[in-house]
Amino acid sequence: EHSEKVTTQREQEQNVRAQLTALQGENQKGKGRLSSLEALQQSALGSGKGLDGWLKKQNIESLPRLAECLTVANGWDRAVEIVLGKRIQAVTGVSDLEPLIDAQDQLESGDCSIYNDARAAKPAGTAPANTLEAQVTCAFSLGGLLSSIYTADDLAAAKALRCELADHESVITRDGVWLGPNWLSVVKADDAGAGVIARQTEIDQLKLSLDEQDAQIEQLGEQLEFARQALKDSELARDEARTSLDQCQRLLSQDQTQLTAYTVKVEQVLERKDRVVAEIEEAKEQLELESEGLAQARMQLEEAIEAMEMDTHAREELLAKRDQHKEQLENNRQKARQDKDAAHQLAMRIQGVSTQLQAVKQGLSRLSEHSARLEERRQSLLASLEEGAEPVELHKEELEAHLQKRLSVEEQLLAAKRDLETVEETLRNAEKERLTVEQEVQFIRANLEKERLESQTYDVQAQNLREQLEADGYNLEVLLTEVPEDAEPELEQALERVAARIARLGPINLAAIDEYKTESERKNYLDAQHEDLMEALETLENAIRKIDKETRTRFKETFDQVNSGLQELFPKVFGGGHAYLELTGEDLLDTGIAIMARPPGKRNSTIHLLSGGEKALTAIALVFSIFRLNPAPFCMLDEVDAPLDDANVGRYARMVEQMSSQVQFIYITHNKIAMEMAHQLMGVTMHEPGCSRMVTVNVEEAAEMAAL
Repeated sequence: EHSEKVTTQREQEQNVRAQLTALQGENQKGKGRLSSLEALQQSALGSGKGLDGWLKKQNIESLPRLAECLTVANGWDRAVEIVLGKRIQAVTGVSDLEPLIDAQDQLESGDCSIYNDARAAKPAGTAPANTLEAQVTCAFSLGGLLSSIYTADDLAAAKALRCELADHESVITRDGVWLGPNWLSVVKADDAGAGVIARQTEIDQLKLSLDEQDAQIEQLGEQLEFARQALKDSELARDEARTSLDQCQRLLSQDQTQLTAYTVKVEQVLERKDRVVAEIEEAKEQLELESEGLAQARMQLEEAIEAMEMDTHAREELLAKRDQHKEQLENNRQKARQDKDAAHQLAMRIQGVSTQLQAVKQGLSRLSEHSARLEERRQSLLASLEEGAEPVELHKEELEAHLQKRLSVEEQLLAAKRDLETVEETLRNAEKERLTVEQEVQFIRANLEKERLESQTYDVQAQNLREQLEADGYNLEVLLTEVPEDAEPELEQALERVAARIARLGPINLAAIDEYKTESERKNYLDAQHEDLMEALETLENAIRKIDKETRTRFKETFDQVNSGLQELFPKVFGGGHAYLELTGEDLLDTGIAIMARPPGKRNSTIHLLSGGEKALTAIALVFSIFRLNPAPFCMLDEVDAPLDDANVGRYARMVEQMSSQVQFIYITHNKIAMEMAHQLMGVTMHEPGCSRMVTVNVEEAAEMAAL
């Protein structure tokens, strides 16, 4: 009952959800349609930038437009739009026009129409029926625009009415053809401004429909929530009832299987003893195999020890080579320090020579200045001599003195020139020495840089070797102490072999980086796929383990219940004896089931020793025990009682009668005892040759008639 209630409520909940989903879809479509219509309507009723500012300034920009206040009779939307024209965008709901009339000169651009709703519309039915005013319903009067315009269903009627029109009157058709006494107006428009009234009508209808749909959606949502809660309560009640039933069945099964367990325990112990003996024999064989494997392992251990000794020898050779490289590195460092000291001495010597050169240059500068002053003095004296071309006796002595002084100055000048030549010669020699020293310093500096680069190369190689040794799990200090001194030739040969192997690898592949990136991306992708597959595999394995666990549990429970039913029904069928089910394997997932049946007075070792009737009765007991566990609506038995004698047929009939309270039986039989058990008899008889017909007998009614 709980399951049926859950099914019914789940169907109700699904129906409500389907209705809610469909209604929500329609509501979304309606809202989309409404949004597009409102956008189109706003575009059709829009106005210029200047007009919007003027309306906002007058505080009337939020008032409704005329198109939103009109209700037009079916079919006359086009005619009303043509007659009203741009007035259909007019602002309505203005209570007082005087301030707007005074402020109209502030409007710079745009068309503006404003209607005052002070004048109420005419009552319905008061306007002439053949005028356009009668086709329009509005909250305020539009008689000034529509009362003098007549309506005609078609153009022919309009032509006929045109002859009777006054000068201020006109007629218009449903299609929008507008005729006056002496004029014609035809508007063929297909823009956004056309159909404004019809669009407004559709917008109003959509709003009403959407409001109704929102109310229905809210109601269906409440119904859905109520249905979900009811379904949850029903499922909870069903689970509780199922749990209670499972507990009761489990307790019953435990009580019924205890007796079977004690009965089978001895046989299982004997079988276990046989298996233990067999396992002991297998263990002995396995022990022999393990002994052989141990001998092989010892041989492998000895080989590994020999390989380790060879590795120790190679390690000693590497240590010796490392010492050699270390000594060479120390020599290079000592040489680099000596070269550095020599370079420093040369730099000091160059600095001293530069100082001497600077002093010589300063002396030369001073001598040049003194020589220039003497030359100026000589020129002045020559000028004085030219001026005194006719010397006087008084000046002769002075002239002689000046001549002597000139001679002495010239001698000093010659001496200074000689000193200058000497200094220049010394300077040239110093410059040559400086160039020579600079060349030597440059050569030493180049050698020093070369030695420094070689030293850095050796440092890098030593660091790489140290890192490689650490990566291989070796300690450099330990290797230095363990590597023998005479291992260098062997290590060089090993290096030559490695270099030859590297050479055989061929030139460097410049595209290897791109290929590595591509393969790395592919590897990452495959790793991700592998992780996904492993996760899926783990999920599947968990599901399989869960299913296996559930299968074992349910199989064990079912097996115990069927076994209990067989043990109960077998003595009833045979009038004694006992029977039980036995598992042929340890794993419940792939084990077989054996039927152990022992009728009263027999100790058979196999079912093949039973007679045909005993086999049939055993099968009946097993089938009925299964039916007791999981009853079917009906059961059909085809001549099951054929191999039975009358006594066993009676027991079979009584069992069927007992089981008929739970299962409806339909059985075929030729035995009278089995026929007496039935409530209804149906038979086929041949009343005439070649003509068969069905005969039905109600046993209870037939017995009552026989009693009468």
